[in-house]
Amino acid sequence: MADLTLSLPTGRLKDECVELLSQVLPWPETLKGGSRCLVYEDKTFPWKILFSHPKDSSTYVEFGIADLGIVGKDILLERENHVFELLDLGIGRCTMVLAGPQGLSRAELIEREHIRIATKYPAITQRYMTENGLTGDLIYLYGSIELAPAMGLADAIVDLVSTGKTLQENRLEIVDEICPVSARLVANRVSIRTRGKAMASFLDRLREVVHND
Repeated sequence: MADLTLSLPTGRLKDECVELLSQVLPWPETLKGGSRCLVYEDKTFPWKILFSHPKDSSTYVEFGIADLGIVGKDILLERENHVFELLDLGIGRCTMVLAGPQGLSRAELIEREHIRIATKYPAITQRYMTENGLTGDLIYLYGSIELAPAMGLADAIVDLVSTGKTLQENRLEIVDEICPVSARLVANRVSIRTRGKAMASFLDRLREVVHND
């Protein structure tokens, strides 16, 4: 039986997770590269690995399918899963921002009586609007939300930004930085009690790797 079950994200963050965890324990060759394996368990390897969509990783942890998971801070803020956040892993760094057409200032936006903000993160956006006294409508979009201001659908957007290149190419710029985002290690609340020894050992080794980078 595996010491711990880990839920890891697929997509862009997967390679960074694998690289980081490989410094804690030699990683199975079958999971490297373009492997499409979703569940890995082997008696010679101390962890059971689940690969799930980045937005689902914390849910697998919350419901006890996994003891630990790696998930973006943006997902934790949006989903508000009942999990323990243990460690900032320092990978997948970006920033959650409010962005709008070039030349639009934060003060100008706040002064408007009614605004429309397009986003993939309605919960985060609603909290930001409430905290900053903004009133208006949230427009949930799944795809490239940079299109919304250009087409007059929204006054501004809330989204993740890494380099800012996409904003610039679509004549948008950052109006306000909402919060920094990076990948976090989270734990199931029950597993903390029942598998605490194995979890503490893993956390100590991972913390050493993160702090040495």
